[in-house]
Amino acid sequence: MRKATVAQARSLRRRAPTTEQLLWRLLRDRKLDGLKFRRQFPLGPYVLDFVCLRHRLIVEADGPLHDPDRDRERDLWLAGRGYRVLRFRNEDIHRDGPVQAAILDAIAVPHADFDV
Repeated sequence: MRKATVAQARSLRRRAPTTEQLLWRLLRDRKLDGLKFRRQFPLGPYVLDFVCLRHRLIVEADGPLHDPDRDRERDLWLAGRGYRVLRFRNEDIHRDGPVQAAILDAIAVPHADFDV
């Protein structure tokens, strides 16, 4: 299972949609307030779009094909492991100011420490 998930993550990195590429430009190389984000990070049965492990914060780009019921189930699984999920619609991602502010607001709120 782990090998398949890692292979899937690598494949997703290579064929990232435009909105994920925009988010990655914002988050990569500690550009946003020095935060270290990882891209297409496998965790359990899921591959996360972006994750800051230090703050246990997940950032997801929700395109038109996202299934809200499946996302809710996934978010509950991740929350059970101590992660918070921020979801952004494509139109929000094209305006990076609100996205940056939402991410910075989320890390400003203390969150319990859990082991990964």
